[in-house]
Amino acid sequence: MLIDEPLARQWLSSVSYYRLSGYWYTYRILPTPHDRRQPKRLDEFIPGTTFSEVAALYEFDRKLRTYIHDGMERIEVAMRTRIGELLVAKGALAYRDSSLFRDDFDHKSWLLTAHRRVERARKRNQAIAHYAAHYDDYPFWVLADVLDFSDISRLYDGLHIDDQRSISTSYGFIVDPTRLTAKQKRRYYRRDPLAGWLEQLTVLRNTCAHHGRVWNRHLTPASCNAFSTIEDLSSLPRHQSDQLYGALLVMAFMLNTISPGTSWHHKLRQLINTEFLQLPGRNPEEMGFPSDWQQLPVWRNASS
Repeated sequence: MLIDEPLARQWLSSVSYYRLSGYWYTYRILPTPHDRRQPKRLDEFIPGTTFSEVAALYEFDRKLRTYIHDGMERIEVAMRTRIGELLVAKGALAYRDSSLFRDDFDHKSWLLTAHRRVERARKRNQAIAHYAAHYDDYPFWVLADVLDFSDISRLYDGLHIDDQRSISTSYGFIVDPTRLTAKQKRRYYRRDPLAGWLEQLTVLRNTCAHHGRVWNRHLTPASCNAFSTIEDLSSLPRHQSDQLYGALLVMAFMLNTISPGTSWHHKLRQLINTEFLQLPGRNPEEMGFPSDWQQLPVWRNASS
């Protein structure tokens, strides 16, 4: 690697060697196909690799995390609200009724987690302390503010299919079951696909919250079969998605409903064009992007 020593010293003292090594790993030479004894990349770098390029990739990833976090915040709050509206319509404490959830949902465990979160928050949240002092339990709209995305994701997964579907269709996830195989239809009618995507988004959200590398990370796989029947999501990979593109596409789709007129899509596209695509040797396909992604409806319309 070609090193600018003052730049490298500054970065290594602030970011650390180990953390940066995750970004220069892709600049290491791949072994020749016939050398099966060497499954990992070699210790030598691709000729011409510079430390400044590695630093630029790190900066791109850092900015990418901020955009993901921004979009995820709106999705998380919106999901709390939609689930809350559904449950509160059945009673302020309806979330405590196990009959409103699937038989295989560990409702007791979820309630224990929620109780621990609200009790911990009570020490520093006056509104919650007020409810604790004057009422026997917390209505869902109080509880919701202390739940994290994983709690919301699990709760959605625990809902009966009709309740799941009412929420997913409100975001525009209107699937064409006639385009699914018999096996895929059975899965679709048992569990809404959004449940699997929320699980994946939870992993992505937590990775961003802990400042982890996201640009080429593999996530919990989510099924694409049903959502691929939706025109704006037709560029999802076949069968399942575990790379970043699928998560970003689903986020963009949801944000169109949550924040009409949002510039999130445009900012993300601009970041990729102005910073990632300027790096030698980097290609959006490493993140799971199709080669024609900028011509696809969700991204093509993100022009302002």
